[in-house]
Amino acid sequence: MQRIRRFFAKKKSSSVKKPVVDEASRDTESSSSATNRPLPPLPSSLSSSDAKSGQAATLPEPLYPATLQTLEANGSPEICLQPRLLPDGIEAPAVPRDQIVSSIDAQDKGTPDEWIPRDPRMIRLTGKHPFNAEAKLSELYGQGFFTSTNLFFVRSHGAVPKVDAQMARDWRVEIKGLCDNPVTFAIDDFRKMFEVVTVPITLVCAGNRRKEQNVVQKSLGFNWGAAGISTALFTGQSAKHVVFEGGDSLPNGPYGTSQLISWAKDPRRGIMLAWAMNGLPLEPDHGFPIRLVVPGQVAGRSVKWLRKIELSAIESQHYLHFHDNKVLPMPVSADQARADKSWWYDSRYMIRELNVNSAIACPDHDEILKGSIQDMYTLRGYAYAGGGRRISRVEISLDEGTTWELAEIQYPEDQFRNFTFDDAIYGKVDITQSDQCFCWSFWSFQVTVGRLGEAPAITVRAMDESLALQPRDMYWNAGGMMNNWWFRVCVHHLDDGSMRFEHPTVAGTQAGGWMQRLKDQGRDPAKPIFGASGSNEPVRDDALVVQEVVSMIKPGVTRMITKAELAEHTNAKNPWFVVKGEVYDATEYLAEHPGGPESITLVAGEDATDDFMAIHSADARRKLAEYHIGTLVGSLVGDDQPTDNPNKPGVFLHPKKWKPSCLVSVRDVSRDSKVFRFALEGDDMSLGLPIGQHVYVRLKRKVERSGKKVSEGDLVQRAYTPLSRQRDKGFIDILVKIYYPTPSFPTGGKMTLGFAELDAGDVVEMKGPIGHFVWQGDGKALIHGNATVVREIGMVCAGSGITPILQVLRGIFEDPSDTTTKAWVLDINRELDDILCKEELDSLASRFPSRLSLRYSLTAKNIPVDWNHSVGRVNAEMLETHLPNPSKEGVVCLCGPPSMEQSVKDSLTAMGWRPTSQIIIF
Repeated sequence: MQRIRRFFAKKKSSSVKKPVVDEASRDTESSSSATNRPLPPLPSSLSSSDAKSGQAATLPEPLYPATLQTLEANGSPEICLQPRLLPDGIEAPAVPRDQIVSSIDAQDKGTPDEWIPRDPRMIRLTGKHPFNAEAKLSELYGQGFFTSTNLFFVRSHGAVPKVDAQMARDWRVEIKGLCDNPVTFAIDDFRKMFEVVTVPITLVCAGNRRKEQNVVQKSLGFNWGAAGISTALFTGQSAKHVVFEGGDSLPNGPYGTSQLISWAKDPRRGIMLAWAMNGLPLEPDHGFPIRLVVPGQVAGRSVKWLRKIELSAIESQHYLHFHDNKVLPMPVSADQARADKSWWYDSRYMIRELNVNSAIACPDHDEILKGSIQDMYTLRGYAYAGGGRRISRVEISLDEGTTWELAEIQYPEDQFRNFTFDDAIYGKVDITQSDQCFCWSFWSFQVTVGRLGEAPAITVRAMDESLALQPRDMYWNAGGMMNNWWFRVCVHHLDDGSMRFEHPTVAGTQAGGWMQRLKDQGRDPAKPIFGASGSNEPVRDDALVVQEVVSMIKPGVTRMITKAELAEHTNAKNPWFVVKGEVYDATEYLAEHPGGPESITLVAGEDATDDFMAIHSADARRKLAEYHIGTLVGSLVGDDQPTDNPNKPGVFLHPKKWKPSCLVSVRDVSRDSKVFRFALEGDDMSLGLPIGQHVYVRLKRKVERSGKKVSEGDLVQRAYTPLSRQRDKGFIDILVKIYYPTPSFPTGGKMTLGFAELDAGDVVEMKGPIGHFVWQGDGKALIHGNATVVREIGMVCAGSGITPILQVLRGIFEDPSDTTTKAWVLDINRELDDILCKEELDSLASRFPSRLSLRYSLTAKNIPVDWNHSVGRVNAEMLETHLPNPSKEGVVCLCGPPSMEQSVKDSLTAMGWRPTSQIIIF
């Protein structure tokens, strides 16, 4: 058994050794919150003292999450597992006993995780899927030292592996690499062959408090609040590198990371393999059936759903080991980090141990305090450090850091240093000889209401025993990691003598917090001054004037433009439009506009404020100033514009007006693609969309208000080609591939996530037609308004880019008058199941073999054995082989990601296709 002891805590008959862990790391709780499934509790009537008295105490076999057992038992009370209690008479924080969640959250319906019960109180940070979530800070703090599984923060990069009872029984962890005898273990082997230990451990996401950084400047990560931290009792077992790999299925391979072997072998590091959490089996979100837990380091090192342990001469080569959990240098922007991958492979920027950090939980955000000046109020919060270091002091300032006072600190973890016991469920509970601090501490500070009434803000900072101190200023970095500048709560002094407290941010997409407020006022949220003019004068809600963040006005332009003058420029040759009351001449920019000239001419003569602000970045807004020609006299808001109405009876779309359309149904067509059906104004109404053109769709993102999701967020819009046929009436079907957040795209697709948030009955708005290509039939097309004969048409697409391609194919092959036009289709997708509309495409290719060439290509690693199409990303060789040669009556249409479209356009141009008249980008 010597080879086993190299990896894990001592064998029961051996001297104690701690488990060896690898350098696995994650951005947050990727393998975060307790990921091994907590052991099922004994019957709730059986306490630890019962076990000591000799009563049988065994674990249910196999281990299985309490939520799934309860769900499958329809919530039957006699089936519901309860956590194992600590022995009577022990003075220690109680094991959480929250009610077991036994229902599926409505937000998980239709996602790969719709089988997992989850607490609806959790704040979702990345939309419906994947599930990345934290509790409200006040609720997290209110639970005390230990966090219930229900509210333990969750970090996931994709779908949770669906492990049933049989799969859990068959689950194996493989140990291989630089060891004499590779071996595999079942979960039961670990429990029976090695000493079982239980230890209190705090896990912290490396992105904790990231939203504060994102307000200053958007990073690559999503908006963690200050509750990306949780504490639990973990039960389990206590080569230059040791590599750990999870069992999740991600686009770039499973999550994996590594530990330096010197760290993994050091018992003071406390690394363990865990299958239980707070006296119950691990839940799916936390790594069931087994996970790695690495105390004192960022939670991304704690790999969930553990499958492999490898002794290696080099560090982990897993994608997310390099592309996550790095603090890149401040000068490296998010765009630079995204474009230049070399930054991610520099080991100097690796995050291992946590830094010192603290936050204020009381007062809560938006809490109102009113009382006499002699009344006492207790400020409260948490503090933690990394590497087992103890928090040595917490300091409070009521004058924005000019003077500081010491807070009281409680260390609940120390209560576990006062006793030991052995238990049938927890195994050995004994940290009496350990001086390592792996859990958060709580601080408190009493202050009179009168002193708070004079304070512009409450500020906290902490120091650990190595004298590491939280800094005053934020260290912004492209990954949005390890934010630990002073935590500040703004104090608003209201007219009735009461106070309202404002935290820096509110987690996720929720609005609120002084940082965004300052930014909206044109002030720098990274250099906050709450007292008026930098003094200690209390902040008042009306003390600040809102300013523009980005100027879209050209200096020196003073011309006043009337509505009559604007009306003379509603044509496609010299279009003018209005944004926020200012007039812009887009004539010279038409050819350069990335979205094509039609996107501009569509709003000629109109107020385009909503359209422009919804889809353009700060850089685009600055560029707009170049085309500023004057200020509109009066306003177009409320006018019946446009004055002309080309809308025909029985036709829904209007090129100048947004029209509402109600969502009727949603149908899944793949793991991340859905068809959304919207109703038109009548069952006999036609959409009015020529073949090859598109519809603009806009909607408001949903945000949480008083516990409900409402459409009051950002306005987003983009163009779509319907999946429904031109002849369909009364509805429009839109195929949408949902771009869920990923480590490389942490915010996900704003528009597609907006679609994913829609429920039946929700309303979006549409406008159109839009586009520069129209298939007229029988080999004729309009390209940029010019009549063109097309007898050979190549088409390259990816994902949901198939929709305009499919519409043109229908226009060709469902036209009885057209018997000669030929088409070539090259459809690029990741996996076989990602190919959308495949059945219809295959049918067309079968019916018209002499006129339609259909070629697929898959880019994933796992290609079906019987696959007889192409493999890999589109390249010049593929284009030359599967598209027509350049000809006078030929064109090529493209629809896919912008990077693919540009690459293909460059290759086609090199092959001899004319880029302006023969290459069409939908």
